Amino acid sequence: MAMEEIYIRGETETEARGPFNLEQLVSLADTGQVTAETLFYDATTEQWCAIGSNEGLLSQILPQRKKLKIKSKAALTSLNEDADSSPPITVDEMLAAAEGRTAETSSKKDPTIAMARAAAIGRWAVIVMLLLSAGGELLPGADAVMTLDPMKILPYPLVLLGAIDLVLATLLGLGVISLYPMVRFRAAAGLGFVGFIFWTHGQMMPLLALAGGSFGLYTSTILVSYLPVFLASALGLAGLGAVAWFMIS
Repeated sequence: MAMEEIYIRGETETEARGPFNLEQLVSLADTGQVTAETLFYDATTEQWCAIGSNEGLLSQILPQRKKLKIKSKAALTSLNEDADSSPPITVDEMLAAAEGRTAETSSKKDPTIAMARAAAIGRWAVIVMLLLSAGGELLPGADAVMTLDPMKILPYPLVLLGAIDLVLATLLGLGVISLYPMVRFRAAAGLGFVGFIFWTHGQMMPLLALAGGSFGLYTSTILVSYLPVFLASALGLAGLGAVAWFMIS
């Protein structure tokens, strides 16, 4: 796991914070904002795990504290002397400096911040793609679905795929990015299944639109640079939007 870029969130939170480096996390731990129960995102397993479950990370962020020893009166006197009249640095100021939002650090922005923002753009694009796809798959059989009669739903085999797309879009909207591998599998499986239907009916234009849309859906989950994410998102939205329009019309 790359320790130079760590995202964290609370157990009850849905939005991640970061990325932080180890030094920043140690400072947050000193103020009580990071504990052993705080969750961090493990990019290797694509899972949110408690910091306490990773012994290596725990020992660096929350090391065993040494017992305090009472120093002599002379030492205490020297410690109480004002050595610097500058105001203390707050946690908010430290985070702003880490993100390049201060005058001193504006030219030294962490590239991982841009990567996180690009990934967020890709996530929302994926959500819209899945909603477009779900609309094209569910709306033609909406009347049959409302009857809850399996025999009437059977002639609409894409209804199940549309329901899966709708569930994935909802969960991604809630921030469950650990579903990305499932979204990639959905992109490949959807291209194979729906593409076969288009191919057997000789519908080449919808098939090409589906191929482009599936490629955009897949790559939007793995790209973390602005330009590639924008291109993949545009391709996915255009392709799956065209497929949905074809299915509904």
